[in-house]
Amino acid sequence: MGLNYWEAMAYIKQLAGRRGIHLGLSRMERLLVRLGNPQQKLSYVHIGGTNGKGSVCAMVSSILQSTGLRVGLFTSPHLERYTERFQINRKEIAPEEIARLITEIQPHLEQMTAEGYEYPTEFEVSAAIAFKFFAEARVDLAVLEVGLGGELDATNVIQPLVTVITNVSLDHQSILGASLAQITQAKAGIIKPGVPVVTAATGEAWSIINDTAQRLGSPVIRVFSSPPLEKGTGESAVWLQSSVEGREGDWGQTIEVQGLERKYQDLWVPLPGEHQGINALTAVAVVELLHQQGFALTEAEIYKGLATVNWPGRLELMVSDPLTILDGAHNPAGAQRLARFLRRVFSDYRLVFVLGILEDKDRYGIVSELAPLAEVVIVTAPPGPRAGNWAVIAEQAKSYARQVLIRESLPEALMTGWRIVEQWRQKGENGLLCISGSLYLIGEVRKIIKQVEIKKIKKKYEKII
Repeated sequence: MGLNYWEAMAYIKQLAGRRGIHLGLSRMERLLVRLGNPQQKLSYVHIGGTNGKGSVCAMVSSILQSTGLRVGLFTSPHLERYTERFQINRKEIAPEEIARLITEIQPHLEQMTAEGYEYPTEFEVSAAIAFKFFAEARVDLAVLEVGLGGELDATNVIQPLVTVITNVSLDHQSILGASLAQITQAKAGIIKPGVPVVTAATGEAWSIINDTAQRLGSPVIRVFSSPPLEKGTGESAVWLQSSVEGREGDWGQTIEVQGLERKYQDLWVPLPGEHQGINALTAVAVVELLHQQGFALTEAEIYKGLATVNWPGRLELMVSDPLTILDGAHNPAGAQRLARFLRRVFSDYRLVFVLGILEDKDRYGIVSELAPLAEVVIVTAPPGPRAGNWAVIAEQAKSYARQVLIRESLPEALMTGWRIVEQWRQKGENGLLCISGSLYLIGEVRKIIKQVEIKKIKKKYEKII
């Protein structure tokens, strides 16, 4: 008798606690051989980078789904449910299906250790599940998000049709290396000979990615945030012509872009922020490359695919009353993008931040980007064992914000923030609550908000503090 869903989830949790992050391909390759190499039966788009890779995955899969293809999507981490990581045409894998797959894979894991090999990590098992799930479902194409780095990531066992490196900035330095060059080298490890590469990387990171691609004979498509003054010899490029936030009160932006094949005007993207305009342009370049490789694609399908994309937890307007935005920024570059958006769109709002940042992240870099915008910062504990000394950022925040509060309980932190915003509103002032610092934190916040009606929250305001 196989595992049920909850037993399967307990097993996955046990794997996560057993090894943590441990890069390398030998365990993954050995496991896939035992499973019959399901990864060899599929076509792929492989998407890495520091920030935005999940958003680009969602956009590419949405556009391809609009063409009528059966599209697999593997991303990580999940926000609320483990099943979010495995989707076909944006429908999550069924709990009983994930339980079946883990039941089938588990004996192979035990046999590997019995034969003296290292036990695969939780992420390696997750990637193996994705390969097996998509192969059995016979998807037309799978969109894979790199877990961490690139060269030694468990997803880097494939031969993709298109490779993407969204951008590169400092993150995971203890694993990938202390310098931007070292991190870029790791991420450039997903580039395959002759396979086109799409990237919005700049500066030193761009140079390393371009040099790697040239050495491997891989065409490079460079993504610019504005029309380039000049392009390199033989360089292919796409660029963002313009971006306008909002459309008739909608949450998102209208962009005009120059793609590889044509110019696209009035593309609606229901994800706000300048960086999401760049991500959308990256996705357009990817599907145009697939079109050049024989995939059917019309201009209307690009418009439809981008207009219907859904990617929670990234500048997500979760509650309109009181105004509440969630963003999973978990490194300084992500925090900087969030700060730019808030300055541009909510410059006349008083701001409360709820921040929970993992111990292995650049806490000071994130706080220094976000706290200066806030009148009040509420520090809370991010979920999971990596929270460490989570309250330490309160001292850093005091250098910037007028008031800093500590609320270990996330529900209490949220209700404290809502109460402050409500007090401002009663005075006739605009207020905004923004929660950020960790995708794990955002996932828990979404659960809480879904479980509690705003009217009930308002009744509790006076009970907090």
